[in-house]
Amino acid sequence: MNNYKNWKKNIFRFLTAQTISLLGSSIVQYSIIWYITISTSSGVMLTIATVCGFLPQVIISLFAGVWIDRYDRKKMIILSDLMIAVMTLILALSFLSGFKFIWLLFIVLIVRSFGTGIQTPAVNAIIPQIVPNEHLMRINGINSTLSSLMMFISPAVSGAVLSIISLEATLFIDIITAIIGIGITLTISIQSYQRVDKIDNSYLKEIKEGFIYLKENRFIKRLLIFQIVILFLISPSAFLTPLMVSRTFGSQVWRLTASEMTYSLGMVIGGLLITTWGGFKKKINTTLLAGAMYGIIMMALGLAPYFLLYLLLNMMIGITSPCYNAPITVTIQEKVDSSMHGRIFSLMQISTSCALPMGMIIFGPIADYIAIQWLLIGAGSIVFLLSLYIYLSHYFEIN
Repeated sequence: MNNYKNWKKNIFRFLTAQTISLLGSSIVQYSIIWYITISTSSGVMLTIATVCGFLPQVIISLFAGVWIDRYDRKKMIILSDLMIAVMTLILALSFLSGFKFIWLLFIVLIVRSFGTGIQTPAVNAIIPQIVPNEHLMRINGINSTLSSLMMFISPAVSGAVLSIISLEATLFIDIITAIIGIGITLTISIQSYQRVDKIDNSYLKEIKEGFIYLKENRFIKRLLIFQIVILFLISPSAFLTPLMVSRTFGSQVWRLTASEMTYSLGMVIGGLLITTWGGFKKKINTTLLAGAMYGIIMMALGLAPYFLLYLLLNMMIGITSPCYNAPITVTIQEKVDSSMHGRIFSLMQISTSCALPMGMIIFGPIADYIAIQWLLIGAGSIVFLLSLYIYLSHYFEIN
């Protein structure tokens, strides 16, 4: 089809730009979280950081979905990258001037969350414009692998910078990579997205249309509910493991670095696995298997008595992540009308932005009174049982 002319060159450039930009963003994200962890050693402070990093996505995603379905998706990605880079520059200048306050980091996390709320659904929505449907699983797998590879590299870079220089140095890395990523994205030729329906409706009306579409599509609605519950339950393993490592094994930067690197290495392996394997014919079964495995390993993570065993299990839990997420993304890309991609991916983004902070609001303060290991064991067992029940009950098999 003409729509996909030179699609391999276009997707190569696009993924390259996103990978470079993600490298800088991941370095800064890890640096900020570690700075807060080491400076405060508080579950409450980590909870505040988590809320600041995700809650703004809820606010912006409702409107971002409409913008993504209305306007040039490439420009939306560039603008979000630019917004994050500018805010990171302001933070760097503030720290260099001696204003090293925790609340400044919270403000930056809020702005970066706004940018992510726009960029993530825009990237998921633009990939089907570039890539033919039969290659979506492979390309999403490659994208997941590249993202995981950058997340694998960035903790090492971040840890090295924090150990040798300061937080300010990592902030400038993000600014440089954002400029490079934006420059590459500008060179990509993507056919303008053409909407079939009119765009003279109000934002609120188009937001309502997204909710109506979700309500009428029972499969996507059930998928969204399942996603919210799972993300709520895995929040301890997603955000409290750095604190667990600090309290149980030691607060050295290298331990936090090793923890993040092993998880990211697992995600690289998982991305390669889903790229080459492609998952089951029924994509949702791949997600359910990965969810069940995640729950089992999450329980084992809470029982690990030695740091090396913890790192091995952490890598294994990372392997399950791309196998869980990639089939969900492809399912939406295939089953949802292209004119609704922005709004549906934004609603999925909202589920992530709500469920994870909601989990941290509950589990974060509890972690100051109950060992994080017990939270991992309890939540992991529920994740396993729920994934198994969903599979056995044929919850997603709707005609």
